[in-house]
Amino acid sequence: MKTKGNTILITGGATGIGFALAETLVNAGNRVIICGRREGKLEEARDKLPQITIRVCDVSDGKNRKSLFNWVEDNFDDLNVLINNAGIQRVVDLKKGTPDPFAGENEIETNLVAPIYLSAYFIPLLIKKKEAAIINVSSGLGFVPIASMPVYCATKAAIHSFTQSLRHQLRDTSIKIFEIIPPMVDTELGKGATEDGDQEFRGIPPSEVAVAALTAMANNEYEVVVGDAKRLVMGSRTDPEQAFQNINQW
Repeated sequence: MKTKGNTILITGGATGIGFALAETLVNAGNRVIICGRREGKLEEARDKLPQITIRVCDVSDGKNRKSLFNWVEDNFDDLNVLINNAGIQRVVDLKKGTPDPFAGENEIETNLVAPIYLSAYFIPLLIKKKEAAIINVSSGLGFVPIASMPVYCATKAAIHSFTQSLRHQLRDTSIKIFEIIPPMVDTELGKGATEDGDQEFRGIPPSEVAVAALTAMANNEYEVVVGDAKRLVMGSRTDPEQAFQNINQW
């Protein structure tokens, strides 16, 4: 697939992997639109990267998702790439019952429901393009879960499954379906992933994930496992029980 001359929408594009993707793709010669919940963060991103277009949108909200699609359709009819990147990662103690898992930011709506709906909205638009793509950002934890983050890991496992099905359904169309599978990445999301705020290792730089995504597009490599996520994916396919025990021994 071509890596320049695209018009690309990135959800959760103001920080972390999303912003690294925006920066890498702009520098490669693409037009990039980012959306996110926090207007201040979006404006900070545009200050750093003036070429981008920003849009406030909480993808966990159904009305916001539909509004985003309508706005893109009206203003960027040349859009040919959707990157489902927005994500929330929380430690959830299920022993506390129902209030804890479902209080605050909604991992299920953001991590799973939003990519499904946005894909469904945009496919009729993308399918008209000579060359198009949907890129889903999953996680190595979708293959081997950390038990303290059960909802996050479950949503990423579901995104992997959804991506496979989407790729098969669209195999005879112009839309290519990519899955980027990162390990722990040094982002805001990663900082909230553990109860130990003092841990030294925060993961790989988000720029490594962005470069992997660009390379995947260039090579039509549809499932890209980045860095240490390879260990998790391989473990899930060779000895899943041992892989699970290894990651949950702390």
